[in-house]
Amino acid sequence: MTVPPPDDTRRHALQLLFAGGAFALAGCLSEDDDDHEDDDDGHENNGDATDHPTSDDSNGATFTVESVGDDRTRPWGLAFVPKTTELLVTERDPGELILLDYEDESETALDGIPAVDAGGQGGLLDVAVYTDETNSESDDEHEVWVYLTYSAENGDGETATHLGRGRLDRDGNQLDEFEQIHVAEPFEDSTGHYGSRVIVGPDEQLYMTTGDRQFKNFGPEHISQDTTSEYGATLRLELDGSIPDDNPFVDDSDVQDGIYSYGHRNAQGMTVRPETEELWQSEHGEEDGDELNIIVEGGNYGWPLTHTGCQYGTDDPVGERPEDRDDVVNPVYYWECTTGGFPPAGMTFYDGEAFPDWQGDLFVGNLAGQYLGHFTVDGEGVDDVSVEEQEPLLPDKGWRVRDVAVEPDSGELYVAIDDESQPLVRLVPT
Repeated sequence: MTVPPPDDTRRHALQLLFAGGAFALAGCLSEDDDDHEDDDDGHENNGDATDHPTSDDSNGATFTVESVGDDRTRPWGLAFVPKTTELLVTERDPGELILLDYEDESETALDGIPAVDAGGQGGLLDVAVYTDETNSESDDEHEVWVYLTYSAENGDGETATHLGRGRLDRDGNQLDEFEQIHVAEPFEDSTGHYGSRVIVGPDEQLYMTTGDRQFKNFGPEHISQDTTSEYGATLRLELDGSIPDDNPFVDDSDVQDGIYSYGHRNAQGMTVRPETEELWQSEHGEEDGDELNIIVEGGNYGWPLTHTGCQYGTDDPVGERPEDRDDVVNPVYYWECTTGGFPPAGMTFYDGEAFPDWQGDLFVGNLAGQYLGHFTVDGEGVDDVSVEEQEPLLPDKGWRVRDVAVEPDSGELYVAIDDESQPLVRLVPT
């Protein structure tokens, strides 16, 4: 297991900026700051995405930062549409789905989007795309399914993480026949910790994260350890939202059939490592305690029985050390209490051609720290992988990085900035 540098290089509630390759460190300052999604969280974006500076990375890659399209309002998720120059972008609040042509920068707000509850950390959240490419070489000859996660309420004003899908209709500028296909129940009187990343895995199954909805009853009765709910979990579903027959707990009456892994706090990043087809997640800790995890089928990730962070405003551990128990899956990288943490967002492994020096590296959005995290990864599997944090990208912009994605053809890196009024940016090699 790889761990971060000692405490003297990462101080709680401190951001250090070093000129000429700036290295930024930032901490989880409060309960509201742990996910940094409230409108008034004390972290303003002061950068200007219309600037086009040339930057360099510690691995020797150089790039120019370019703005893409119009200003966005609280973008949350990015998904490229295969065999096109189109990118789908969710805006958390007011809950819009934008179809952006990133070549000519034309864009359309699509109709047919579900009603969302945008209170607190909620709204229109992640987006994923699936096309059946086995029967056609032309994108026009097969359906493009768009999957959305979002928070929505029931008749009592309680909310839950929802998953729905519809078919992309470019001519009508809409999603056709959008339908809700899963709700992570139960509904709760809370507007936090929705989790809500969704991807289509290599097995052509849907993987979706759910959060613990900010329950504070730390101990074995915590909701993330209660497998009769779908909180604090990774769910695995068929493309139509039904339950796969080979899910790990389908024959266990004490566990919800959709659960693939559990014991999570609030995973807001998820991606597949191309070399190994392993599922990776980035997860928010309590105070610090942020994690990078490889997801193991049926695994218990310990929250809050085990954790490397502390209770907010204290140096008191939340639980035992993960390595002290053999019934939980250890994180492959983590930030301990008092180290400053890494409030994580969307993530991707780099598999493009534009930046050869980054091939196989992991990029993770950092919210309060206001940079794009960069990690090298060697080996595979929870016990044998080695993760090392490199100097961050974009540390001097004041940008809370919400999501990151690799353009399939060019290999350019696209970045969503969590702000009321900022365009997307892309990193272009120079």
